[in-house]
Amino acid sequence: MSTLVLPLLIGLGFDVTRSPVWDTTVQQAIGGKETRIAKQTYPRWKWELTYNILRSGAAYGELQELAGFFNARQGMFDTFLYQDADDNSVTAQALGTGDGVTTNFQLIRSFGGFLEPMLAPNVSLPHYIYVNGTDVTSSTSLTVWGTSSANGPGIVTFNTAPANGTAITASFSYYFPVRMSEDSVSFSLFLTQYYKAKKFSFISVKN
Repeated sequence: MSTLVLPLLIGLGFDVTRSPVWDTTVQQAIGGKETRIAKQTYPRWKWELTYNILRSGAAYGELQELAGFFNARQGMFDTFLYQDADDNSVTAQALGTGDGVTTNFQLIRSFGGFLEPMLAPNVSLPHYIYVNGTDVTSSTSLTVWGTSSANGPGIVTFNTAPANGTAITASFSYYFPVRMSEDSVSFSLFLTQYYKAKKFSFISVKN
């Protein structure tokens, strides 16, 4: 699993499409009654970006950088990290309640009241873990996307289990682990050494 971050290029357009994607099996009986089976506990998120300008000249190389990033992922094969401009951090997010035994807590974030696990905390930025409002960051550790851990990514591990009834909260920044949605991407030349990409799409992954 790659942990490289999608490069931020100045030619990125404002037109960004973001879609939650569910997977539901619907079976309809002769009488019209439906049986619905949800195959996912959480949505996968899909993004479609538009690059209005990708300069290919030697002084810039933006086309080469984006195409090289895509090819290094081998299309849909490898993962990478994406930082959504409008959804990349939480403050005082409730993670759970201590019971005196549990030492591992999954990082989560609430988006419109819906809770989802966050698998790729951005540890290059400051993060804070609190027990009943007291900063205990120094006595915890985080697992991040792309590292081997029996607990899985995005887990806060306390050196000592928080006492029974204590509130566990966290403030942190995060990425979304994603992969490309397709095995090809089109770059259109519209001026000498100036390209654009109308659809650069990728979707979140859990492993």
